[in-house]
Amino acid sequence: MIAVVYSGSRYADWRLAEKGRILHGFRTTGINPYIQDERFIQQLLNKNTQLINNAERIRKIYFFGAGASSRERQLKIEKAFMQFFKNAKVKASHDVLASAISTFGNEKGIIGIIGSGSNAAYYSGRKIVENNYGLGYILADEGSTNWQARCVLKDFLTEAMPQGFREKLLRKHNIDRKTILDKVYNTPNPNIFLTSLADFFLDNKEDPYMEGIIKRGLDIYVKTYLVPLSESYPDATLNFTGSVANNYSEWLREIADDYHLNVGTIIREPVQNLIKYYLNKN
Repeated sequence: MIAVVYSGSRYADWRLAEKGRILHGFRTTGINPYIQDERFIQQLLNKNTQLINNAERIRKIYFFGAGASSRERQLKIEKAFMQFFKNAKVKASHDVLASAISTFGNEKGIIGIIGSGSNAAYYSGRKIVENNYGLGYILADEGSTNWQARCVLKDFLTEAMPQGFREKLLRKHNIDRKTILDKVYNTPNPNIFLTSLADFFLDNKEDPYMEGIIKRGLDIYVKTYLVPLSESYPDATLNFTGSVANNYSEWLREIADDYHLNVGTIIREPVQNLIKYYLNKN
């Protein structure tokens, strides 16, 4: 049995497969080695019945996740998983590679991610070409749910938000100044709090205030990531993964077109294409 895992900050999507068939698909809390230690990851694995029941049968695990960009953090994932999956070989890689494989396969192109976080890179058809992007939810993540939440919460705290939208936000989320500052500055995983607002943003995307924030984020993302990459690789196809890219795909295509960039494939979650890819290799 093989397992493929694709994890953002909010959720980790799992697929378990054997003999060419997908047997199980489910979600757990997101796994991010940048902000979680091995003990936390092991505790998370021990909370899932599907994993407990199939742990001994799994022989190979392909993990892709936000935060797994360095070898040090990949080793943290691999060690935590091997403690739980005693019979498995574990390979941890960055979520950008997963997105590239899921949309390009073995073809080359520019891959973009806009979900709970954001990133972009050139994919050679075998590996990701390293760049200086992917600086995380504090310094970067332009256009992502994390970025949107930072903008909205700042406007809420500074009373720069339209009153009608403020009332809608308070009806949906019981927040105040103390709660926001505690969750952002005094909890181990503040990005989980930020991404918890994603559904509210989507439900209110046609509100002029929210629409403005979403489009501004996408515009900054395109200018920051895609324009430089397209200048370096002018003939490259441009594909996307991620909830924001998928949910606001029409706006993303329009903004990209303003910069004379043509967007190809957009998918929300790479995991389904990833499991098919690795079933063909095993």
